[in-house]
Amino acid sequence: MEKRKSHILVVDDDPSHRTMLKTLLSGWGYAVSEADDGSAAVRKVRDQPFDLVLMDIRMIRMSGLDALPEIKGFNPAIPVIIMTAYSSVETAVEALKAGAYDYLTKPLDFDELRITMERAMDHVHLREENRLLRESLGSRFDRGSIIGRSQAMEKLLETVAQVAPTEATVLLTGESGTGKEMIAGAVHYNGPRRDSPFVKINCAAITESLLESELFGHEKGAFTGAYRRKEGKFFLAHKGSIFLDEISEMSPAMQVKLLRVLQEREFTRVGGDEVVRVNVRVIAATNKDLLAEIGAGRFREDLFYRLNVVTLTLPPLRQRKEDIPLLAQHFLKVFAEKNRKNIKGLTPQAMDRLLRHEWPGNVRELMNAVERGVVMGQSQYLDTEDLTLIPEGSSADRNYPSKEGSLAELPLEEVEKATILKALDASSGNKSETARKLGITRKTLLAKLRKYGVEK
Repeated sequence: MEKRKSHILVVDDDPSHRTMLKTLLSGWGYAVSEADDGSAAVRKVRDQPFDLVLMDIRMIRMSGLDALPEIKGFNPAIPVIIMTAYSSVETAVEALKAGAYDYLTKPLDFDELRITMERAMDHVHLREENRLLRESLGSRFDRGSIIGRSQAMEKLLETVAQVAPTEATVLLTGESGTGKEMIAGAVHYNGPRRDSPFVKINCAAITESLLESELFGHEKGAFTGAYRRKEGKFFLAHKGSIFLDEISEMSPAMQVKLLRVLQEREFTRVGGDEVVRVNVRVIAATNKDLLAEIGAGRFREDLFYRLNVVTLTLPPLRQRKEDIPLLAQHFLKVFAEKNRKNIKGLTPQAMDRLLRHEWPGNVRELMNAVERGVVMGQSQYLDTEDLTLIPEGSSADRNYPSKEGSLAELPLEEVEKATILKALDASSGNKSETARKLGITRKTLLAKLRKYGVEK
């Protein structure tokens, strides 16, 4: 049986532009219908099904911006791609808010048009496949190192399983320490690019002056110290995925350059003029409210709507406490092996303490707490006194420092140094006694004292 042609509705009050698009799309194998204004488009959508609507935003009688909500109101599933002149990009952003799938600027780049149309229709066509995927989530979706069986995590992973097989740009939101990088990996490794590179970069960890070079590369001699050409993360991620963590920390100038890459799929290296085209899936993450950042003028609205094709919000650990025992046992096993400690588990009292804590630092804080407990623990089971960052009593907030001042945010070495000094003071400077209390050899203790420059 011959496969049905996808049916496209082209809406434009410029007859020559409509004719050009009809010829082009027909040559690509699509069935094409035409409408000369927004009201005619609304009538046609009500009369017959279309796989996609390609609509100009400015038309004499009824604009695309006015027709869009009526089309989406009748059929929310139909993807609508807006065509606009460069001078009307702000209006196109309004169309994205109203439900348009994407916008393209005139004159159209035909390669970009074809890719955008295919991506939009794939998004619709994959819904039935995603339903089957949800039914077989346990056997077909690779969780990787993601741990959790709570309802919140199952719902998140179900959505990841739907999104991963597509080419959609993904925006990950949630508090710090919730595991956004791991979810980004799950999106990549369960998608069509799994055998291609997965490149990661933390936008907050690199100064603005270096971030452009890290993302796009630089030519030899572009700046002091540029002794050779360096390829950037986007080039290295070609045909794969790039994970842009802490996207909200990008400067306005860098946001403009990133927007161009998302729109044009091309960039130039720092100090160069060669245009480099790339095919990259973008996965971005932030712990901030980007709409609030837009309102404060710190984040570009058009960039937000380019990134916000699919948003996945990660639940904080306090909303998935049933996962704490699984996570704690996993971290304990990992760090016991790493530190060559014979620790088998946690006492019921220690686990109760973990379950009562609110975890402002989320999974990262839990991991750090268990690691410190393993390093300092002296028996086969971690007890409450080994979990030094967790307050006594039933209230997790009692006598506990704020998130900004929490020891969970400190490097492990700083916590280790403070613990060694405390144990040394308690042993009146006796190094052998201190080593025994800490569960390490005297030689190891002396090495750590030298490392931290401690004279006792």
